[in-house]
Amino acid sequence: MPLQKLTKSKSWKELSRHAATMKSTAISDLFKQNPQRASDFTIKTPFGIFDFAKNNISTETIGLFKELFSEHDINHAINSQFNGLKTNATEGRSVLHTALRNFSTRKIFVDDKNVMPQIKGELLKMKTFSNALNSGQTTGYTGKRITDVVNIGIGGSDLGPKMAYEALKPFAQKNISVHFVSNVDGTDISECLKNLNPETTLFIIASKTFTTQETMTNAQSARNWFLAAADEKEIEKHFVAVSTNSEKVTAFGINSSNMFLFWDWVGGRYSVWSTIGLSLCIGIGYDNFEQFLKGAHWMDEHFRTEPLEQNIPMMMAAVGIWNHNFLDAASYAVLPYDQYLHRFAAYLQQADMESNGKSVDLDGNPVAHKTGPIVWGEPGTNGQHAFYQLIHQGTELIPCDFIGVCKSQNPLSDHHEKLMANFFAQAEALMNGKSESKVREELAEAGLSEEEINKLTPFKVFEGNRPSNSFLLNELDPFTLGALTAAYENKIFIQGIVWQINSYDQWGVELGKQLAGKILPELKANAKTTKHDSSTNSLIDYFNARD
Repeated sequence: MPLQKLTKSKSWKELSRHAATMKSTAISDLFKQNPQRASDFTIKTPFGIFDFAKNNISTETIGLFKELFSEHDINHAINSQFNGLKTNATEGRSVLHTALRNFSTRKIFVDDKNVMPQIKGELLKMKTFSNALNSGQTTGYTGKRITDVVNIGIGGSDLGPKMAYEALKPFAQKNISVHFVSNVDGTDISECLKNLNPETTLFIIASKTFTTQETMTNAQSARNWFLAAADEKEIEKHFVAVSTNSEKVTAFGINSSNMFLFWDWVGGRYSVWSTIGLSLCIGIGYDNFEQFLKGAHWMDEHFRTEPLEQNIPMMMAAVGIWNHNFLDAASYAVLPYDQYLHRFAAYLQQADMESNGKSVDLDGNPVAHKTGPIVWGEPGTNGQHAFYQLIHQGTELIPCDFIGVCKSQNPLSDHHEKLMANFFAQAEALMNGKSESKVREELAEAGLSEEEINKLTPFKVFEGNRPSNSFLLNELDPFTLGALTAAYENKIFIQGIVWQINSYDQWGVELGKQLAGKILPELKANAKTTKHDSSTNSLIDYFNARD
């Protein structure tokens, strides 16, 4: 059946009408109208709270989103995905990263086959392998214990494990350090290998097809570096693969017993929960890795069972659609007030923008509405001294997700109190702003003349009414990180359903790679190139003329 035009649906029209009213309503006034607003618009969990009260929404807004989600049969979409139906229509695949963290007794079928035994089998293999490394039972070719693990991958094979490893550094194993190489720029792997010892280094080559150009280029350089010190027969002791291509893995010299599997129903940007997370599993230990999975499972069950107003991913999706499609916010900022989460925004950039950066609907027709927003951000308080000026006083509306943690992993003097004072203050300041009368009052109290007050006032006024969500977590541990990450994943899924797009393909990634493959031989030729536009030809010729 052809898709309905989203913008013509009854609930979408009602939300558009409602938005016209809410745009002229101050968020601060909504608090005055409802003294219970904070509790009404906060969802409590065992690991922290999600406060969405500082958004320009009301109970009517939530009611209208219930209608919108009902029109799109969201519950059916959730059940279809969680039960293994082929919801990635353009590639004919199931989407089952949620099965990788399924700790219930529920069976999950793909093509009439229960995949849970396979998943549990790979988890057991990861447990055995990581425990043997961390205990020193598995050694390198000279008998020395492995001290460094290098994960070579790109995209989802890098961003997820790296984000989580950085976030969970306090839980890192004492005897092994994990490093990540992704960029095909030779600088990346060169800098990584500078201080490593071939006798004590293990490489994980993470590539589903074992053909990804960037990953295999880096893998070959790592292989050459290793063979400068060791014989080829020793490769199997220092290289493992996470792949589906056993033939190419074996040809590389990796023992098939050191190949970890994952499946075509695991999308790259959702693969940290799979064997792609092997480097993370080694880095924080299997027990902590399992807690990471269990946190995500908790969020999945919460997502599947809770009503909209008590459902964190659902409310995140609703608020995101509201701000993006009805209040015209082109982007949102992810602002973690915890340095360990410094790679979280980068991870979400791929998860969100590669998923929902689509301009055609499920029928292949151009959409008539905005789809995926731009995602960006940095940890606080660094961002305050960089880009918060634009968020506070710029011409763009930029909703913010603030992520704070009650318990610091590094309690040092009053550092954490100062950090969290800024966390609370920024969200409040974005909502309330500072009125002209308040600015004039403060300048007068500072002893400025009327002329000086008139001159300075316009520059010191803050419009306010800038929306934000706040996650306040008890502590940043593996379970909590798993739950937080899964919340964003499930939010992205719901938004894709509403926007009537396929969140699980990524054809836009391919074009540049195809053209690069054609250009590469031209960079090794002496003749001038004439195959492209004049600008590209000129750039290639200039590069080829280098000394």
